[in-house]
Amino acid sequence: MAATTSEKSGVARDGDAVKESALHSPRSSSDRNGEDDDETGSQAWEPFDEDWADPTLHQQAASRDGASDPNDDDDDDGWVRNPNNPAEMTKWAGQPSVRGSSDAMRMILLNFCTLGITFTWGVEMTYCTPYLLSLGLTKSKTSLVWIAGPLSGLVVQPIVGAIADESRSRWGRRRPFIVIGAIVVALSLLALGFTQEIVGLFVSDEEAAKTITILVAVLAIYAVDFSINAVMSAARSLMVDVLPIAKQQDGAAWSSRLSAIGHMIGYAAGAVDLGAIFGDFLGDTQFKKLTVVAAFGILSSSLVTAMTVTEKILVDVRKDPRQEGGRLKVFGQIWSTILHLPPRIRAICHAQFWAWIGWFPFLFYGTTWVGETYFRYDVPDDARDSKDTLGDMGRIGSTSLVIYSAITFIGAWLLPLLVKSPEDESFTQRPPQSVAHVLEKFQRYKPDLLTAWMMGHVLFAGAMFLAPFATSFKFATVLVCICGLPWTMAMWAPVAFLGIEVNKLSVGGGDRGTSSYHPLDSVEMSEMNDRSSLHLERGPVEQDESDGDAKSGSSGELSGIYFGILNIYTTIPQFIGTFISTIVFAIFAPGTHPDLHGGGQDDESKKTPAADGPNAISICLFIGAMSATVAIFATRKLKYL
Repeated sequence: MAATTSEKSGVARDGDAVKESALHSPRSSSDRNGEDDDETGSQAWEPFDEDWADPTLHQQAASRDGASDPNDDDDDDGWVRNPNNPAEMTKWAGQPSVRGSSDAMRMILLNFCTLGITFTWGVEMTYCTPYLLSLGLTKSKTSLVWIAGPLSGLVVQPIVGAIADESRSRWGRRRPFIVIGAIVVALSLLALGFTQEIVGLFVSDEEAAKTITILVAVLAIYAVDFSINAVMSAARSLMVDVLPIAKQQDGAAWSSRLSAIGHMIGYAAGAVDLGAIFGDFLGDTQFKKLTVVAAFGILSSSLVTAMTVTEKILVDVRKDPRQEGGRLKVFGQIWSTILHLPPRIRAICHAQFWAWIGWFPFLFYGTTWVGETYFRYDVPDDARDSKDTLGDMGRIGSTSLVIYSAITFIGAWLLPLLVKSPEDESFTQRPPQSVAHVLEKFQRYKPDLLTAWMMGHVLFAGAMFLAPFATSFKFATVLVCICGLPWTMAMWAPVAFLGIEVNKLSVGGGDRGTSSYHPLDSVEMSEMNDRSSLHLERGPVEQDESDGDAKSGSSGELSGIYFGILNIYTTIPQFIGTFISTIVFAIFAPGTHPDLHGGGQDDESKKTPAADGPNAISICLFIGAMSATVAIFATRKLKYL
């Protein structure tokens, strides 16, 4: 039964008691969990447990804030705003929640779309290059096609994030973009796999059909990249919007786990003869079957997340001067936010920038590098005359990446248990007496997330510094596998840190895009953990009573922009990596492309790599290691901010 107004007022008058209770007993309100279901409008969904959402505490906080200001005569019921920025006055309805019987199940459902995203990326990155070659696209033009990835990430994610931040859809701000984006991805994948058949329906001239087929395939790849980036942007922001600070690290860890599973499924699907399983039902080639499976995967995984998660609904935004600029305001808003990033968020972005200059050549050329190393040093003489050198090289490289993905997956499960959460000291833990001494001793030696992230950079840089010295397939495979744990940290740490910083900005009441942020003290953090909400304005908004001047900023509302900006710092290094790789290949591998040895349409592409001379990809990996070294020091700066 919903608490009465008088009861809430009584709690509000005892604000100090509430704060003290929050500090020492963060679970003490569990017996009241779900008490206000009638008021939150979330009855149709499975509510969070007491760690994720406690409506009562939100109402206590709102009542306390309202009671603390006797001169507050604002009667705009349900409005939550930052008093330091009158333009940011928003009205919300409902409470975010995820279906599921346990924390683990809720985390899986919340991040389930990540499974389809990574599977689709794997299919595209592994198999699209030989497919484009088979259509007759030249090597130089094929390299230009892959600008689609960083270009789409640079443009789509921040724009989609900014637009979604202000969406008033009844379905929420993020889920419509996830579902619509997934549909576009699926249709684009099918168009990519069956390009020749589609063009053949409309064009009869053979030469014209060949040219149009290449054009349609390239456009389909761009459509896949742009739409899947929209899904990624919305999915990341959804996690930040739904999870409280105490759960942000867990959410990022689960996202990393499902990402690793998606990669493993993708590599395994490529290694399996799908024709033996499906026959010609899904197409007459392996690539066609993979596009059908990937289309089904992205659709089904996105629908699972969309159907099991409910969002807080943005009802209205009042007196926002940014509206005057129309849609162009998005670009100005993004640029202004970049220029005025809070110090810690800026440091996270800088660390991501240098790290991804190192990761780009590994992710893009890793499979080919292992395959080239095999053909340089280990291939039997009778295998050098293979008619499908590119295919053989891809399968050899994929073998090492399957192991790498397995290590990434294991790391995604174990590292969160071995790494201290950034918020572990924000509240007093009370484990059972029987195991308290063991847990305290173990806790003392657990590294924090920042240290683990730095060690990931160290491990990755060390492995890539050795890449030019890899003279056997086994050694190259070992180096690739070593990168499994660093990749887990690369996918986990920046997302977790950014989610925490965005939430702190919201609860702290700092102005968006300024440097006014300061870490919350233990009382504030404990109280916030007890509320178990992403930010104060996500609490249940009652249409019949005022929330007063809640102590809340708008940064949580703009999580889409912040994650879009993080993605900008992820994609610009890919352009830089492409430029560096082009120079290296021009010097050490003139006239060849690292992805195309043995798989093209001319005699040159049927040659196997010679063992003399340096491997151009190894040099790119070595340069990446130098950038990863810079990332170590960039990450270390977070300790002092």
